[in-house]
Amino acid sequence: MFKTKIVSSQQKAFLDDSIDSFPRLEKISVLRGERLSFQLLYVDEGEGYLPSRPYCGLTVEGALSEHVTVRDVRNVPVDRPLHPDRADEYYLRRTPGLYPDLLTPLRYGGKVIVARDKLRSLWFEVEIPADAEGTYDLAISIALLGSASGETADSEGKGVSLSTDRLTVDVIPAALPEQELIFTQWFYADCLASYYNVPVWSDRHFEIIENFVKAAVKRGRNMLYTPLLTPALNVIPPYRRVPTQLVDVTVTKGVYSFSFSNLDRWIDLCNRQGIKYFEISHFYHQDQALHSAKVYGTADGEEREIFGWDTLSTDPEYVRFLREMISAFLAHMKARGDDKRCYFHISDEPSVKNLDHYLAVKNNIADLLSGYVIMDALSDFEFYGQGAVDCPIPVTVKADPFVEAGVEGLWTYYAGFTTKDGASNCLVAMPSWRGRSLGMQLYKYRIAGFLHWGFNYYNNRASGDAINPYLDLGGEDWVPAGDTFTVYPDSDGTALESLRMITMEEAIQDLRAMKLAERYTSHARVVAVMEEALGAEITFRRCALSEDEILRVRAAVNDLIRSKV
Repeated sequence: MFKTKIVSSQQKAFLDDSIDSFPRLEKISVLRGERLSFQLLYVDEGEGYLPSRPYCGLTVEGALSEHVTVRDVRNVPVDRPLHPDRADEYYLRRTPGLYPDLLTPLRYGGKVIVARDKLRSLWFEVEIPADAEGTYDLAISIALLGSASGETADSEGKGVSLSTDRLTVDVIPAALPEQELIFTQWFYADCLASYYNVPVWSDRHFEIIENFVKAAVKRGRNMLYTPLLTPALNVIPPYRRVPTQLVDVTVTKGVYSFSFSNLDRWIDLCNRQGIKYFEISHFYHQDQALHSAKVYGTADGEEREIFGWDTLSTDPEYVRFLREMISAFLAHMKARGDDKRCYFHISDEPSVKNLDHYLAVKNNIADLLSGYVIMDALSDFEFYGQGAVDCPIPVTVKADPFVEAGVEGLWTYYAGFTTKDGASNCLVAMPSWRGRSLGMQLYKYRIAGFLHWGFNYYNNRASGDAINPYLDLGGEDWVPAGDTFTVYPDSDGTALESLRMITMEEAIQDLRAMKLAERYTSHARVVAVMEEALGAEITFRRCALSEDEILRVRAAVNDLIRSKV
């Protein structure tokens, strides 16, 4: 028997799941300008019912049909779904295997391929028009067209209907507001150069970069990690990341000079795609700021590494270089009118035991950055309490002390090691409702910015080697699958999205809807309505525990908006 069922975007269907175990989605509410996602599950469970590898036609009917795109949900190999000693019980599965994650265009000219006894999913996305209002019905039909040999299913070639499923979309006459959250997911230009085997900063490299920036902006990212120097991240001695510094450095008889032509090209690219903020790469290494970032340039006519693993962060010559480079950079950005769009890092995840050293290296350049935001990921409140960082970015599960202290403009982040205690994250083995819970958490605590480290990290832990992201989603058994990237590199130099990419956008759309509801009522009222719908207090350790919980929360927010418009 051929079976189909419309389900919400919050479900992940494994190949060996039973379609009967999934709750059917029949109606859902949205706002104008929102992207609505849902899935159509399908499976052939009957012996001899369908020809081998049949081509099936797909049709979508209804007033919103012209705003619908459809993609395949593809399964990817996962060898590390979680950290065994850091995982809680809120995972879909705990064993290696094939997991649904990759979204690809339909093949064979938009047809559906049915394989017997394998549950598969089609991903539907509806761009809700700005003038939509009321209820709309979508009818999704699959018809048997023929077998792989090209035979038609009936004498007229129209196909034999196999199924029709319907969904009612209720559009509330209120527009989803613009995003206010600053959202950055670290972007790695070097990984794109390595994967596509193109010269750094070549025309083709910039084309690929722009394709990936476009994909990031489409789903809500509005800040871009900008490699003024090659990122001093995720690399250990003796390895070196592929040099990707946007400032050209020349040293002649000890005198530094700088060119910013590649930086200008980068900024112009970002402007075209809608990036609002530039997150300037770290000035010191991730190893508690013990070493300099890697710096390459032309020294007395020779192209070479000027500062490397043998350069300590306190090296007077490196300090001199940094001060001159930062001064030249700021002068250049001021001339462009873009300097206030920049946010700066010292070193990633410093610990309190190295506070004195962090302050020392920061103070070597801090006067130059007066008036600009200096921010770093750190989770020890004492570090912030000592005044070391203007804008601390604690991991979500350690953000409570910062919230209680009333840190103005607080940011937060998550990473693969924060995968227990009910925390939200974007791992492949986690249910989507857990990832989407981030939206209500950011809203309740009035978070100003969110950071995640892996938009397109296609290296292993040491950056000694590039990896194949279609085979390795965890940096060669380093972190749980999904932590390292949320987009896959397609063969044409564009980005293919993951389920997790859409889930993160849904979280941000939820956040925007909550802020709209607040305009009509109050922050306290919106939180109270959401917690009543959830049946629990919203915290960074309390995600939705089911599809029903996360959909109830969003429906409650929508109903609050509906009652006021």
